[in-house]
Amino acid sequence: MSNLPKIAWIGLGIMGSPMSENLVKAGYQVTGYTLEKEKLDRLAAAGGTAAGSIAEAVRDADVIITMVPASPQVEAIAYGPDGILENARSGALLIDMSSITPQTSVDLAKAAKDKGVRVLDAPVSGGEAGAIEAVLSIMVGGEQADFEQAKPIFEALGKTIVLCGPHGSGQTVKAANQLIVAVNIQACAEAVVFLEKSGVDLKAALDVLNGGLAGSTVLTRKKDNFLNRDFKPGFRIDLHHKDMGIVTDAARNVGAALPVGAVVAQLVASLRAQGDGGLDHSALLRAVERLSGAQV
Repeated sequence: MSNLPKIAWIGLGIMGSPMSENLVKAGYQVTGYTLEKEKLDRLAAAGGTAAGSIAEAVRDADVIITMVPASPQVEAIAYGPDGILENARSGALLIDMSSITPQTSVDLAKAAKDKGVRVLDAPVSGGEAGAIEAVLSIMVGGEQADFEQAKPIFEALGKTIVLCGPHGSGQTVKAANQLIVAVNIQACAEAVVFLEKSGVDLKAALDVLNGGLAGSTVLTRKKDNFLNRDFKPGFRIDLHHKDMGIVTDAARNVGAALPVGAVVAQLVASLRAQGDGGLDHSALLRAVERLSGAQV
């Protein structure tokens, strides 16, 4: 029998499926629950266990990990008679790896404390590729002791793992991450259209740009998306739209001006309104092409 903690995993989407599978590979006993049967079948095929409900998944778990789209989904799975807090055992550690508002994380930690459940907010950056390769950046909010307990689990999922402060801090850092990523993608998209309209060899140009100060993880990860106009979702525009709402709202609450971020948030919203919400966020290129006269 393994001495590793038993893990319940709630939410097996683009990120959750490969992340939970990496924990199985690392030797953890993982019981998963999600709404899509095919995702449960995938976990079972990878060596995990499929549960029929949240209550069944979390009942015997030492650690419960959630990875769902947004604050409403976190609240839906955490609260209520069929939710995590009513069915987790006292002393369990709940790690929410979703990207949600900092206040939602703070509220969840307070509610969980009343049930004897400890909480970390631990959103991630790195996209689908980072999840598959187990090289995610994990930004954590919560207590030091809980962070230390969770660190071996995080090390099976990512490479850069940092406790950023008290509850909600991980979500605040993730909001800043999403701001930087969106502005970076927008800048890359504008450069791509400029280069193509100038008649430059785009692949050569992106290669040399990525070797200098203009280089970035965004450009490395998204270069082929731009070159091939391949916008299969690794991280959907719909989700980045949600995240830009989080960061602009949080910034307003603390009195921080985001002049460039606010513009990019509107460009993301515009792209979504034009029906591209299900595409990868590198599809910001499509918005720039439209503004530049292309029929996309």
